[in-house]
Amino acid sequence: MKVEEYEFGRIRIDGREYRNDVIVFLDRVSPEWWRKDGHSLAVEDLKEVLQYNPDLLIVGRGAYGVMRIPGETREALREKHIQLIDDITGQAVQLFNERIEKGEKAVGAFHLTC
Repeated sequence: MKVEEYEFGRIRIDGREYRNDVIVFLDRVSPEWWRKDGHSLAVEDLKEVLQYNPDLLIVGRGAYGVMRIPGETREALREKHIQLIDDITGQAVQLFNERIEKGEKAVGAFHLTC
């Protein structure tokens, strides 16, 4: 999966456009990703990611970085030995593409607005 384009509220992945937050795995997209608290990333919001058990999770916190990642979420990822990188979504998308091109087992979780 490759993210071809991102702009506020819209992302295109492998030729398909999405207008809701998404989780991008190496082999599929989980569309319309929603969180328990829209601007906070809880452990339960990452259930599918934790089951997939990637080496790396790249989180796009929104165009302006509004979504926050609480300490307990960071700790849950550390306990599973999943490296976390977070940034504004534009930067996170770019980093996701770079990492998967290098063959890393990475997952991208992208908040498209705020």
